[in-house]
Amino acid sequence: MNPGLDVIELRGIRADCIVGVYPEERSEPQPLEIDLSLGLDTRGAASGGGLEATVDYARLTGEVRFLVGACRFRLLETAAEALARYVLAPPTGDVPRARVEEVTVRLAKPHALPGDAVASLRIHRTAAEYAYEVEKNAFGEVDVIHETPGCGIYRLRVAPGRSIPTHVHEEMDEWELVLGPRLLLQGRPVAPGDAFHWPKGLPHRYDNPLSIEQTILCVDRPAFIPSDERLVDVPLESLRSIEPVSFYRRAAAEHAREGSP
Repeated sequence: MNPGLDVIELRGIRADCIVGVYPEERSEPQPLEIDLSLGLDTRGAASGGGLEATVDYARLTGEVRFLVGACRFRLLETAAEALARYVLAPPTGDVPRARVEEVTVRLAKPHALPGDAVASLRIHRTAAEYAYEVEKNAFGEVDVIHETPGCGIYRLRVAPGRSIPTHVHEEMDEWELVLGPRLLLQGRPVAPGDAFHWPKGLPHRYDNPLSIEQTILCVDRPAFIPSDERLVDVPLESLRSIEPVSFYRRAAAEHAREGSP
């Protein structure tokens, strides 16, 4: 880590994940232990800048747990690279924070080997190493965070006043974690940190009523297939709600809402 950077450490994040190449590892999730060391400049936060001048580690921990649970990886190396790319991605306007310049990711599979042996991997990456593809879309922009044939991680940036129109998927499994503070899902308000798994064939849509863009963290398995996003004409009042799974602590979600315009 660059000695000129401050370091925030998150130790012992635990989540269940499909990771491995052997048949028993492809069928059932196994525990994954995650440690992160974030290199950044925290002087703005120390002088009164608040959470927007550092990293809200309660939110980041939830986002990491969401990604690990929603994705499927064959190798620890792929999982570590995906998490590094997400942590080092530039912040968005609806979720202001300090830019993370370097990250060390350590992953361990405590149940992968017999006895007391533990398989682990540690990588170190810098923001300068990465460039992110940005795709233009009718609703705004899509940041391509990480893609392999089997899994894609995307950040959907819904422009002010725009919508992700009602659509269905027939081939992809899709998980989405709401990051924005005032998004509407199926025409109703949804809380930051709420995650949804969309069954194939279930129509869903998002609307952004704010004057700033709002973001959604999306995982597609396999990686996004453009032809599998099929628009459907369903009345807003007929769209079905599904129960979310929250990945933020209540305080983190409330702060995200209170800090919005």
